[in-house]
Amino acid sequence: MKHRIAAVPLFAALALSGVASADTLLVERVQEENQATLPARGQTMAQVEASYGAPSQKLEAEGGQKRQWPTINRWVYPSFTVYFEKNKVIDAVANKASAEEVGPKPPIR
Repeated sequence: MKHRIAAVPLFAALALSGVASADTLLVERVQEENQATLPARGQTMAQVEASYGAPSQKLEAEGGQKRQWPTINRWVYPSFTVYFEKNKVIDAVANKASAEEVGPKPPIR
């Protein structure tokens, strides 16, 4: 009887681990696709411009009011937006593919 009780949680854990690993694979695939097309964290502004050309728009810098708040620059390309702290990439985010697509809100200006 003890073996049956112990087997149920083990079976449940094995069943759930299969679902979790499938989700992880999907997430990893999406991350790999994004990393291949977006600037990498740590690249300089010059490296981004050399690789992707001039941005279609350079938004006004935000932040920097206090020493603890770094100045953040944003460059908009047709398919992604790059965020810089000083002159280094801290993030790059894919833009919406169309106006109907649900996604992040447009930047605050």
